[in-house]
Amino acid sequence: MERPEPAEVSMSQAIQPAHANLRGELSAGQLLKWIDATACLAAEKHAGISCVTASVDDIQFEETARVGQVITIKAKVTRAFSTSMEISIKVIVQDMLTGIEKLVSVAFSTFVAKPVGKEKIHLKPVTLLTEQDHVEHNLASERRKVRLHHEDTFKNLMKENSEFDDPICDEEEGMVSTGGTAVQSIELVLPPHANHHGNTFGGQIMAWMESLATISASRLCRAHPLLKSVDMFKFRGPSAVGDRLVFNAIVNNTFQTCVEVGVRVEAFDCQEWSKGQGRHINSAFLIYNAVNDKEEMVTFPRIKPISKDDFRRYRGAIARKRIRLGRKYVTSHKEEVPVCVQWDISNQVSLSNANVEALKNLAAKSGWEVTSAVEKIKIYTLEEHDLLSVWVEKHVERPAHLTYHLLSDFTKRPLWDPHFVSCEVINWVSEGDQIYYITCPIVNGDKPKDLVVLVSRRRPLKDGSTYTVAVKSVLLPSVPPCPHYIRSEIICAGFLIRAIDSSSCTVSYFNQISASISPYFAGNLGGWSKSIEETAASCIKFIENATDGGLINTF
Repeated sequence: MERPEPAEVSMSQAIQPAHANLRGELSAGQLLKWIDATACLAAEKHAGISCVTASVDDIQFEETARVGQVITIKAKVTRAFSTSMEISIKVIVQDMLTGIEKLVSVAFSTFVAKPVGKEKIHLKPVTLLTEQDHVEHNLASERRKVRLHHEDTFKNLMKENSEFDDPICDEEEGMVSTGGTAVQSIELVLPPHANHHGNTFGGQIMAWMESLATISASRLCRAHPLLKSVDMFKFRGPSAVGDRLVFNAIVNNTFQTCVEVGVRVEAFDCQEWSKGQGRHINSAFLIYNAVNDKEEMVTFPRIKPISKDDFRRYRGAIARKRIRLGRKYVTSHKEEVPVCVQWDISNQVSLSNANVEALKNLAAKSGWEVTSAVEKIKIYTLEEHDLLSVWVEKHVERPAHLTYHLLSDFTKRPLWDPHFVSCEVINWVSEGDQIYYITCPIVNGDKPKDLVVLVSRRRPLKDGSTYTVAVKSVLLPSVPPCPHYIRSEIICAGFLIRAIDSSSCTVSYFNQISASISPYFAGNLGGWSKSIEETAASCIKFIENATDGGLINTF
């Protein structure tokens, strides 16, 4: 039997009917209780003194667990700072009949050491035993930066959201207000609800919040809500046995098959209760999917904000969604499963055409949502299961055919794109297809990345149509991975260039983000960086300042 590592704790629980909801699935609230308890024990194992929950964030639910199965929760300290620690949590479910294991959830929590009296505490560093320990240790620092800057990032995005027209706010048939989703509940904190410090158990508060949020979501969809993720449980202050906890939940916004529910918790002791003056102790934002009786995913109706508070919550949900997109790619280090194809000269035409078609299909998908709009540049995102795609649209004051010549020559890419250090042709396949070797800069202190990509270029068959530059990684035996670089992958990317008139065009850049290139996008999607806007502006400047003579000489 494996012994847990020094700062790791493992808990296993058999799922009983008392732990399940009406569908026979493990209640998310019960799972949150177990997660919080396991994480607390891991924190105290490392600190050697009592610890309290400061926040629980980035909780992703991948699978459901059912009665009769066994849940195993592993909590591990990834990094210790002066008085706080980050705990990574991984939840696995095992079917007792088949022995098959599946990942249920991943989460990260922050615990603070609670010294006795005036004793000062400085936590010891975490012992790093494996390469994965080192990776998580580095990522923990990045996640901490995101948490510390969360409030400022949110305020900046709220300001940015107010400066451009949100197409979701346009009137359309079937839009609904959120007034009917408001739910309030009250709980009296009793001794069984307290932790071993005498305060209300954080996991119990999270369970109550999740229960109320589920009711709120169900009032909107009239279906079975399934908790998909939790943006953040933020613990602002303690509560104790005897306190009255008042919970308020309401739907903030919907995003096709997802809905965000906000929950606020206030605590009252006897005196505060008589005066109606409570303490705001917790807030959380929970994201749900829903299924109908046929187990089909439900599309939520669009929200129609009416009051000033409705608009605040509506735009706040948009800002948080953008932060989640970015934060998602600094929460864990996923091993990438390569999907790029082997380059085969005998199958050149088929591979090239598939490259172009994949880009056109990505562009034609429905569900793209605006996340940013500044002057000539708009950024859209599209979420499909575990895939995230980005679309950057920019207006360029140059003819479409000249813009195409500049953007289809990837040797010029480092002149305007800081994400490309070098770009050289290693195989001139044909006039329309070239294979490039690309190197990228260092991100997050890791090794620099490199790529081998097929670039397929297509001029329109008739005037006024679209110029296409499609990009996809390929495997080329003559260019094996180098130990000085991390070989990365582009799943599907490229440019679509459409003429507006004889002197201007619209350039649309698409990228279906792989795990290996996600660090280059995470900060911008999350709102704490402007790298995409800055790169797009640099691209516009490069194209508009190019001379026609230089273009003619190049091609």
